[in-house]
Order: sequence, then structure tokens, then C-alpha cells
Amino acid sequence: MTLLRKTALALMMSGLVATPALAGHHEGKDKAVGTIVDVAAGNADFETLVAAVKAAGLVETLSGEGPFTVFAPTDEAFATLPAGTLESLLKPENKDQLVSILTYHVVSGKVKAADVVKMDSATTVNGQSADITVMGDTVRIDGATVTATDIYASNGVIHVIDTVIIPD
Repeated sequence: MTLLRKTALALMMSGLVATPALAGHHEGKDKAVGTIVDVAAGNADFETLVAAVKAAGLVETLSGEGPFTVFAPTDEAFATLPAGTLESLLKPENKDQLVSILTYHVVSGKVKAADVVKMDSATTVNGQSADITVMGDTVRIDGATVTATDIYASNGVIHVIDTVIIPD
């Protein structure tokens, strides 16, 4: 592991603090507090993500055995999409596109923050690869900044991101 990655890992593990709404899910290493869907549904910062997961028909999948790693965009991240984009994606006729976008935020397996910083890319559930970059104490996946890490669920882990990432 390079010095840069070691430093980034140390800074990430010590410097990223969950928002108050997420702090309860951050207590206790690997503490399972429900499925990924349960954890997201129990957090006011993920109302849009949960609505999108429901519209895409992915609740059962993301409540399944897993494990999954979800790079979860906040409501603020969804709000930065161009006007009308979210409303369009939530329409039944655009379900395939919504599924493609949401599954681009999911990686098979339980990939903790300590593992993410060692990666250059991750193959997402939709089959495409997302680029991961570490610069100083900032970790990005396809340009989205990871703002909180290692929020544990019974079937995986959530890392919070500040931007909705869009597959090619």
C-alpha cells in the first residue's frame, strides 16, 4: 500500500464523521440494525433514495441476503439533478433506466471503507465499472464524494455520497 493510500485511509477513518442523522447507525462496529432498505428508510436523508428504490422494484432485492455495498446519494444529491430528471425517472415507463442508475450505486459484497481506499474501481451490480479515486482525505466514486462510511446493515454496508452517479 502506498504512503498516499495509507494516509488517505487514516484520514478517512478518522476524518469522516457521519451526519447526526446517521450517527445512530454508526455505533458499534459491524452492528446490524436491519437491512439496507430498513437503514435507509429509517433515515430522513434518504427519503428520495427509498422512493426511487420502491419505484424501481428493488426493495426485495436490497432487503435480501446480500451482502451488498451501497453508495447512497442523499436527498440533497438527488436535488442537484437537472430539473425534471427525478420526476421522469420515477415514471413507470422509465423503470429500466431507474434500475440501471440505482444498481450502478450497488456493489456485490460487503466493501468497507478500509477496502474502498485500496480500489481503483468497482464493478457495480448493473455490470459497469465505477472509478474510485483517493486524493488526500477525499474519496470519490465516479466524481461523487464519499461523505460518511461504514453504516452497517444486516445484509451489507452503506457509504453516503453527495452526488447521484450515472452509468454510461
